[in-house]
Amino acid sequence: MAALKPHFPPVRACLFDMDGLLLDTEDIYTLCNNIILRECNRPDLPWNIKAQLQGRPGPEAGEIFHAWAQLPIPRAEYIRKNTELQRKHFPSAQPLPGVPELLKTLTDKGVQLALATSSHTANFKLKTSHLQKLFKYFPEEQRVLGDDPRIPPGRGKPAPDIYLLALETINDRLRKQGKKEIKREECLVFEDSVPGVEAGRRAGMRVVWCPHPQLLKEYKGREKEVLAGLTNGEGDAQVKEVMEEAAVGGEGKGRGWPGRRDDGWAELLKSLEGFPYVRYGIGGG
Repeated sequence: MAALKPHFPPVRACLFDMDGLLLDTEDIYTLCNNIILRECNRPDLPWNIKAQLQGRPGPEAGEIFHAWAQLPIPRAEYIRKNTELQRKHFPSAQPLPGVPELLKTLTDKGVQLALATSSHTANFKLKTSHLQKLFKYFPEEQRVLGDDPRIPPGRGKPAPDIYLLALETINDRLRKQGKKEIKREECLVFEDSVPGVEAGRRAGMRVVWCPHPQLLKEYKGREKEVLAGLTNGEGDAQVKEVMEEAAVGGEGKGRGWPGRRDDGWAELLKSLEGFPYVRYGIGGG
């Protein structure tokens, strides 16, 4: 992997996805869906489809899932079953390895933090109410959720809007304090999903991609494309095929600011343990 460009300014803000990045909730989503799929005599959710669900807003992910699953039950019944399962299992969510230490160290070193998750408010509360010590690092006004009215319809990940808004929540507070605003290139986005990496790249920010091991296996040999934010075209093609087969249809999103392979703006980390603070100008930790 090419070294990060030396002319980057030190990172002043870190913007975090949540599901599968901070918390083990991606596995819980899979568990809930597979329980229903098995009840309906359907195969477990494969990773080539799950990869297209990750990071996207719930309604959009739902359309993709149902187009693939072809469940023999009404959509309303699926939603009821899934909601019940999520209410049961989300409160057991736990931080992924290295997360508590990372958030504490960044905060201690004066790095600004914001949350940018596609989870809607109700699910966010289910996943985090028992983890207040972890989420204290994110001020309330610097938490951008999937149902935030400031994000226009159809502008969830892989569009850059959620990360641009997350940065604005930080800069709004800095302006009120009379402090220097943070530029996009001074931001580091943390993501586990492929659409999320693209969202960060299209926002003009540096990105750390820390994927689930099964997702990394799914994209073996295409890691550089993911880091450049260039894989969503292929992903959208897969989504379109599934949607067309289900006679649902689907539209692609504008690409915004594409990256280039090996351009130094993004890095793959298999774990958030032992994060390389110095590499990002944050100092030792």
